[in-house]
Amino acid sequence: MKKMLRSAGIVLVPAFALLAAPAFAEDFRVGFVNPDRVLREAQPAKAAQSKLEAEFSKREKDLTVQGEALKNASEKFEREAPTLSESQRASRQRTLIEQDRDFQRKRREFQEDLNTRKNEELQQVYERANRVVKQVAESEKYDAILQEAIYINPKHDITDKVIKALNAPAANGK
Repeated sequence: MKKMLRSAGIVLVPAFALLAAPAFAEDFRVGFVNPDRVLREAQPAKAAQSKLEAEFSKREKDLTVQGEALKNASEKFEREAPTLSESQRASRQRTLIEQDRDFQRKRREFQEDLNTRKNEELQQVYERANRVVKQVAESEKYDAILQEAIYINPKHDITDKVIKALNAPAANGK
């Protein structure tokens, strides 16, 4: 008999815990923020993107021009190669290889610089967005804010509030 009561007690404890869960759930507020939307729609993110475009557009244009010139020189070499002497062909081929190496190096450096600056700018936007998320969570008494979820009921999505707060002039000054 004692053995039956012990096993019944084990079953009853989880049942009581389940009965208490709805009361706990009513007091627990969860919100959701879509960080991708914040990065697409918030003014600080758009400003960071514009800043990067302005900062890197000249280098990108120069690389495009250099790439086109290299392509044209390579095509010209292919057309003229049969009529060139062996020494001329070897010399022009070496020149093209050096130009291609230089172009590849510049393109790689450009990409690295762009990625570094993009990460710096995004980090600033993320930090500002996280401060705003925390302010919204505290002011509206959320217990948890999620950034990733398989499914979230739209009524828990506070992304619009975060974007609005980030776009407010006071938030831009921080």
